[in-house]
This record gives sequence, C-alpha cells and structure tokens, in this order.
Amino acid sequence: MAKVCQLFSGSSGNSIFVSSADTKVLIDAGVSAKRIENALLSIGEDAGELDAIFVTHEHSDHISGVRVLASRYGIPVFAKGSVLEAMINNGCVTEKVNAKVIDGNMELGGIEVVPFENSHDSAACLGYRLNLRDRSVAVCTDTGYITEAARNTLNGTDLVFLESNHEITMLQNGPYPYYLKQRILSKVGHLSNVACSEFAAELVKSGTTRLVLAHLSRENNHPDIARQTTLGELTAQGFKEDYDFLLRVSPPENCERAIVL
Repeated sequence: MAKVCQLFSGSSGNSIFVSSADTKVLIDAGVSAKRIENALLSIGEDAGELDAIFVTHEHSDHISGVRVLASRYGIPVFAKGSVLEAMINNGCVTEKVNAKVIDGNMELGGIEVVPFENSHDSAACLGYRLNLRDRSVAVCTDTGYITEAARNTLNGTDLVFLESNHEITMLQNGPYPYYLKQRILSKVGHLSNVACSEFAAELVKSGTTRLVLAHLSRENNHPDIARQTTLGELTAQGFKEDYDFLLRVSPPENCERAIVL
C-alpha cells in the first residue's frame, strides 16, 4: 500500500510525501522545516522517519526547508549534480547535509526512483517517477513544455502530479511585468492549463487513473478554471470522471487526507 500527499503546492512552496511499506520520502522541501514537520504530523507521519529528500531544482520554493530537515534528521538529499552545486553556492547544502548526486535510476528501500529531465530556467530540473511495489507515482512540475523524457517515462503511471500553472489569458492580462510573463510563457517557464490538459489526456490513454493538478499560480489561475480545462479535454476525448480517472487540484497547503493507492 502506498500513501501519497502533496503537503504544499505553488510558488509559495512545494513538497510531496510518498511512502511505500517502510520507506518514506519527500520530493522537494520548499517551505520551512517546521511547517513540513507539522504537515507530516497532520497526516500521521514523522519527519524523523524520512529516508530521503529528492530535489527537483534549486529554486527557493522547492528547497527552503532542505538544509534544516536534512541536517536535523540525517536525511540524505538527492539531486542532479548541477543543482547540488547551486544549492552549495546558496547555502542550502552545507557540510552537515548528506548530499548525493542522482544521475540515473536508483533503488531505495524497495522504491525504484526514475528521474527525467524537465525544461525550466534553473541549473537543471528533474521530474521523478517512483515505482513502488505494485503502484507508481510521478511528479512533473516546473517545466515550460512536456519533454520527450517526460513522455517516455510517465506513460502508464498510476498517479501523476502534473503542473497546471496558469491560464494564458489571465497571465497576459494580469499584473506581472512583461519580462516575467515572457519567462512563464517560455519553454523554460511553466505549463499552462491547456498544455496540462493535453498531456493529461495522453496519460489517461496510457493507463493513468489519478491526476492531481499542481503548482497553480495564485495570481494567474484559479482551481476551478484549471480543473475545468483538464476535465473538459478528458471528457472531449471520451473519458469519464470517476470511472476512467480521478481528478484533484492541490491547494497551496494540504487540507485533505493523504491519497492511498
């Protein structure tokens, strides 16, 4: 049995908890260690029992709690080499952190970890697929477009956390300065609702049954709009909600029970 929960989601911080049997990991730790500890307690988990933190990239909303959590509990931190170097330079990895480079598939306590490249304006950006004993979970956020690596890796994943960052018209007409709008819309920015919905349909065709829309912008999106965009595309493709797929939208901070697979 697997237990999965998006503890935090969005530009204010990101962290996803995944457990299988006796192995427990975080993907990213983008808020304070204290907030992550409390969020884990709210779903019956203990930060001291974490076996690893897998980092997608070095932006602050993904690593803010890494140094304190990792040093406090002796948790190994895995990331791409260039990302670890950036984290060392910004002080998020010190000599007290057991930092390790992930450069391909690895096994951790019965979980096969499969990293894949996303496209983002960071030193590098990884998504992760975790193959558990009889289920699979993946995180695909912070990418300007769906890379071939993502497509090749994510087919058939049981549960996917998929970025649905912005509604394009809201972003274009919103308060952000021009350079920031261009960055978000670029191939190293973030995935729009429409792009998310199109890939969601590919995933459901491949056998994915659970989708969680993640990393929504508070200024340039709304949960109902994001959900309706993906639901509309899936319905247009002939899929039925609660029969072919389950669809959720992650709030900025978890307020629901964890997902059990």
